[in-house]
Amino acid sequence: MTNTPKLPDNPIFVALDTANLAQALAWAEAVRGHVGGVKTGLEFFSANGADGVRAIVDLGLPVFLDLKFHDIPNTVAGAVRAVSRLGAAVVNVHASGGPAMLDAAREAAESAGGTSRPLVIAVTVLTSMDNSDLVAVGQTLSATEQVVHLAKLSQDHGLDGVVCSPAEIAPIRAACGDDFQLIVPGIRPDWAASGDQKRITTPRQARDRGANMLVIGRPITGADDPVAAAARIAEELGTSA
Repeated sequence: MTNTPKLPDNPIFVALDTANLAQALAWAEAVRGHVGGVKTGLEFFSANGADGVRAIVDLGLPVFLDLKFHDIPNTVAGAVRAVSRLGAAVVNVHASGGPAMLDAAREAAESAGGTSRPLVIAVTVLTSMDNSDLVAVGQTLSATEQVVHLAKLSQDHGLDGVVCSPAEIAPIRAACGDDFQLIVPGIRPDWAASGDQKRITTPRQARDRGANMLVIGRPITGADDPVAAAARIAEELGTSA
């Protein structure tokens, strides 16, 4: 029987945004006492592939494999089936791929084999985009309206949740209920620089609004002392790994 994984009580997932496997492993080992899991993305996967993901998974921390698949349904199904066998707790696809692609991704995760499947999460609108960016690509809805629309589409097709910015947590909760998983990047403590994220908030604000997972990268990995930074955020949240 295939079981759906449960996210850890500690919502902090540190983003290991590097092509260097040794650096990613070092960051993960260093902060593991203060975070609930880690995220690896396109940069890491392009450099290290499946073996790199397995090395991170073998540390024993839940892994969010952030590859944002977006292609025809059959191709996405094959990709999700392949990465589901690597042991990641969460995988994701672009909600804008449409109903057939979302169905294919869900079915592929369920049929990949093993005792558990990853959560399948849909990306709504990238947190680096705002309303003006959406207009530039021909999108007529506001960022919030588009995110809620894609969240409802994803829920209707059986996905476990979505990636959204902190600003959209409340409207998604109103539209999709309390059991829908919300993974929230664009998290910046008030003592950290905002970087290239446009729709941001603090870890405590995002958690209190209803986020299930907080993806935090540079405020931890770019800090002079990543362990101290992770510990500070965990303390502010009143949580532990």
